[in-house]
Amino acid sequence: MEIQHLENGTKGKFYITLNGKAAAEMTYVWVGSSKFIIEHTEVDELLKGKGAGKQMLQKAVEFARTKGVKIIPLCPFAKSVFDKVDSFKDVL
Repeated sequence: MEIQHLENGTKGKFYITLNGKAAAEMTYVWVGSSKFIIEHTEVDELLKGKGAGKQMLQKAVEFARTKGVKIIPLCPFAKSVFDKVDSFKDVL
């Protein structure tokens, strides 16, 4: 599963495509220059149970670390993973 990243001004997403179609995405919006909010995560039935959401969140965490910024997980899925995975908490 290849996680792709697209950013367009103040918004962006991490996503997965299958056969040329979007199969999963995690959207975010920048809040200033030091934080972004993960707004929504959606995973197609084809990828459910295969760790797609967590892999996209891992990419978001890596992106935040590279940029030296923080994440605000408003998306219930992202928040639940942050609550369980201690190694991600440095970007909160």
